[in-house]
Amino acid sequence: MPKKVCCIGAGYVGGPTMAVIAQKNPDVKVTVVDINEDRIQGWNSEELPVFEPGLLEVVKEARGRNLFFTTAVEATIAEADIIFVSVNTPTKEFGVGKGSAANLMYVEKCARTIARVAQSNKIIVEKSTVPVRTAEFLKQILHAEGSKHQFEIVSNPEFLAEGTAIVDLNNPDRVLIGGDQTSEGKAAVASVSSLYEAWVPKDRILTTNLWSSELSKLTANAFLAQRISSINSISALCERTDADVEEVGRAIGMDSRIGSKFLRSSVGFGGSCFQKDILNLVYLCDFFGLPEVADYWRKVVEMNNYQKRRFVRRIMSAMFNTVSGRNLAIFGFAFKKDTNDTRESPAISVCRDLLDEQAVLRIYDPRVKKAQIYRDLGLDPSIEDPRVQIMSDPYQAVQACDAIAVLTEWDEFAELDYERIFDAMRKPAHIFDGRNLLKPKKLKKIGFSLHSIGKGDSATSLR
Repeated sequence: MPKKVCCIGAGYVGGPTMAVIAQKNPDVKVTVVDINEDRIQGWNSEELPVFEPGLLEVVKEARGRNLFFTTAVEATIAEADIIFVSVNTPTKEFGVGKGSAANLMYVEKCARTIARVAQSNKIIVEKSTVPVRTAEFLKQILHAEGSKHQFEIVSNPEFLAEGTAIVDLNNPDRVLIGGDQTSEGKAAVASVSSLYEAWVPKDRILTTNLWSSELSKLTANAFLAQRISSINSISALCERTDADVEEVGRAIGMDSRIGSKFLRSSVGFGGSCFQKDILNLVYLCDFFGLPEVADYWRKVVEMNNYQKRRFVRRIMSAMFNTVSGRNLAIFGFAFKKDTNDTRESPAISVCRDLLDEQAVLRIYDPRVKKAQIYRDLGLDPSIEDPRVQIMSDPYQAVQACDAIAVLTEWDEFAELDYERIFDAMRKPAHIFDGRNLLKPKKLKKIGFSLHSIGKGDSATSLR
């Protein structure tokens, strides 16, 4: 059992994962390091930089006992037995592979720092989502630095869903650990596995070779995103034929070969992983001479982008192709409920398109802060923009609005007083439900013109 664990990167993966590992292994010192001082201060406060239900309680239990957050990167690396690398691997925006390949700049920096400051042998764990054979790249960097110490690379991809990360960590479907099939590699895998064995049954800890583990992460996200794009493609047909996509999804989901998960149609998928990982998979397929396979997965992303554009076109069509100068309330900006993460959120592209049409947006999200919304929309957070008003209350957001667009499935949006909201809005009052969260019959009875995903405007619902 290792005694000291370090995680480089205090983001959405590193912070929650290390908090749970520390909680379950009170005799192991777990230290999360990051060069971002504001982020580390947040982890050491009562207002964490990452919002996840149950996370604060876990952090408070272990913090100061055996869980620590610091900017002392080099000192922490030097003393650690196991180093988790959990830094960002964004899609390249330049050069070869622009728009699809992963940018491993931060991973490389971690490897060079580890090699330079290491004072003993280390196990290095790939926690970031990385391309296949990144472990080989890490080995080359570590050996090129001329360190006299031995480094074993282990792949341990995360399969967390934001909003349920603590539940997922406490009761994972599986923990995947890949390593070299040498005696040293197997020993490294066993050492990492021992951390999880404190609470995860051994039959849920799956060990593979390095390359299978790395590819499994990309493939898992690609398959999940594919299901969303598949049901979203059917939602477009449902709207033309007055079929109901929820009824279709329920019918096909009862087939045990298909299953019911990830068959809820929406304005589109978002988050830090789905699009990035599919594009990475596309790049790998192109690189290895598999253009037909690359095209297949590229279509998943294209369908997601089409769904977001189609949502805006439906808003425009229902409002006689003009929203110029009109007030639209935006309910939700995070990419999903129970998180403050906005990376690749459908709300970003929908709001940008509406701003291009000169709409005035009144945005309410219970967890996303104004500065983040402004940055995502390409605006300066220090300068008020009259086109984008950030509201602290949904009832305030709808005052004198022409329409509401529900872009995040926060539970509170289903529980609002829509009679009160209807009275506060201009007429005709439109609701564009991008998450199929609301009750159509009730809203139509109040007087709303309701437009749901995958339902013709004349369609009804069993709810």
